[in-house]
Amino acid sequence: MSEHSLPLRGRTFLAGKIISNFGQSSIDCIIRRISDDGATIEVASVFGVPEHFHLRIPNEDQPRTCLRKWQSEKQIGVAFETIEAGRTDKTEKTDKADAPVQSERRTSDGIVRGQMLALRAALDEIGIGVVLLDSELRAQFINRAFRRMWTLPDAVADRHPPFLTLMYHGRDTNAYQIAADELDAYIAERVRRVRDGVTTPIDLRRTNGEIVRMECAVLPDGGRMLSYTNVTDIVRRSDELERLRYALDNISEGVVLLDADLNAQFLNKNMRTFWGVTDEQAASHPSYASLIANGQPARDRGMTPEQLDAFFAGRVAAVRAGSEPVRDLKTTDGRHIRAHCDVLQNDGRMLTYCDVTDLVRNAEQLQTLATIDPMTGLYNRGHFLNQADVEWSRFQRYQRPLSMLMVDIDHFKQVNDRYGHAVGDEAIVAVASACANGKRQSDIVGRLGGEEFAILLPETELAQATIVADRLCKAIAEHVMTAHEVQFKLTASIGIAAASVSMSSLDALMRAADQALHQAKAQGRNCTAQWSPPQAPKLAAE
Repeated sequence: MSEHSLPLRGRTFLAGKIISNFGQSSIDCIIRRISDDGATIEVASVFGVPEHFHLRIPNEDQPRTCLRKWQSEKQIGVAFETIEAGRTDKTEKTDKADAPVQSERRTSDGIVRGQMLALRAALDEIGIGVVLLDSELRAQFINRAFRRMWTLPDAVADRHPPFLTLMYHGRDTNAYQIAADELDAYIAERVRRVRDGVTTPIDLRRTNGEIVRMECAVLPDGGRMLSYTNVTDIVRRSDELERLRYALDNISEGVVLLDADLNAQFLNKNMRTFWGVTDEQAASHPSYASLIANGQPARDRGMTPEQLDAFFAGRVAAVRAGSEPVRDLKTTDGRHIRAHCDVLQNDGRMLTYCDVTDLVRNAEQLQTLATIDPMTGLYNRGHFLNQADVEWSRFQRYQRPLSMLMVDIDHFKQVNDRYGHAVGDEAIVAVASACANGKRQSDIVGRLGGEEFAILLPETELAQATIVADRLCKAIAEHVMTAHEVQFKLTASIGIAAASVSMSSLDALMRAADQALHQAKAQGRNCTAQWSPPQAPKLAAE
C-alpha cells in the first residue's frame, strides 16, 4: 500500500493493537507475516474481535483498516482495506455507530488473498515440512516445520531462495548422511528429480539418525509442492521387520504367522517350500485350511477324501482353539515334525515346525541300546526283567497263569574252544532265532547273558509251557551249524516253572526255572525238565 513507506513485508511485530468501537476498545496482539494485502494476527482469544477493525502497527502513524477473512482459536487472518475519502460528519458517525462501515468495499482479489493467507497459516501449524516452489524452482513459501527440521534461518527462508540454495544449506550444515565425495552428485540428482516432477517418494537419511520422507507434487502453474515427513520410527520398524523376515527365512525351523481369522500373514522359506507355495501366493495371505489341504504332503497320506476332510478339520480346530501347544507329526516321507502353536496377543497364532527326525532316530537308537541285546536282537537282561515285572504284577493281581522257560546251550564252551568265538556268536544267534520264532505277541524273550536265555509265557499253564519247551528243544537240535567246512549240531537244555501263589516274587519264579534247567542238565542235556515244589518233610512218629 503506497501510504505505508516502511519495508514491513514479512516482518513480525509483538506490540500490535486491534482497535474497534471507534477507539473505545483495544486488544493487544502479535502481527505476523505482513504483506501488501494483509497479515496474520495472534491474540489471547478471538472472542470480541469484530469483523471490521483498525490495526495499529508499531512505527506507523495511522492504523490500517482491516477485514477479518478467517480465524482459528488464537489467530485471525486479515486483509487490509482502502477507506473511501468521503466521510460523513462526526455527528452522522455517532448516530450510526452500530451500523456496518458502508464505505469499505471488498474486491475479488482481496478474497483470494485472504484465502491464501488462511492456507499459509494452516500450513505453518502442521508438523510436516512444506515448501512451495514456483516454476523456476524458487521458494514462495517455507513453513515453520521445514525451517525447524533443517535449521533454516528465517532470514534465508524469507528471501525466496531457490531450491538449490536449500540443498546447499543442507550440505553446509552436514545434514545429509552422504559421503563427502558423493554430495555434489547427490544434490544434482535431488534437483533433477524436483525439476522433472518425479512424484515417487524418497527417504532422506540425516546424520542425526532421522529419516525424512520427501514427496514432490506438480502444481497447475508449473510449480512444485514439496513435503517432508519424519518417518524415522516407521522406517526403523520396517527395517527391523525386514531383518526379522530375513532371519526367519534362514533358520532351520518352519514359521507361520496367522491372524485371528487363521489367514497366513507370514510364511518363512521352509514352510513355503514344504507346502509348495510361491512368494506371490504367500503374499495373498492364504488361509491355514487351504495351506494344509492343498500342499503336496496332504495328497500323499493315502486317505479317502472323507478321511482327509476330517483330518484337516481337526487340525484347523486344534489351531483355532490353541488347545494343542505341541503336536508330533509324521510326514509321508518318514520325517518327524514337532509343531508348536502359540496364541498371540492379537488373537493370532504362531506355528513353528521343527524337524526332529534325527532326534527321534537318536532316541530310538538309545532306546534300542538300552533295551535290546545288540548281538541277538532280543531284549537284554535289564529290559526283560522290567517287562517281566509288569506281567508278575498282573499275575499277583488277577492270579492268571504265568510260566517261565530258562534255556541254556549245551557244551557251549566246547563250541567256542573248537570252532572259535565267531562261530560261538553264530550259535548264540541261531538259538536266539529259535527262541523268537513262533512266539506269541504277549510272550517275552530275552538274553540273560552268555549262552543263557529266558522266555516268559503269560496266560500259560505248566503243561502248555512244557509243549512250547519241547518244541523249542527239538527245533534247536535240528539246526545244523557249519564251521570250517565242518557241520555240527547244537543242543540246549530247558527248565520249566509255573508261577504259584507261594512264590514271593519274580525272582522266585526265575530260581525255580533255573533249578529245573539244572535238572535237565543232570538228565543228560538236550531235554526239558519241570520244576516241582519240594515236598514238606514228614514228621517222626511219637
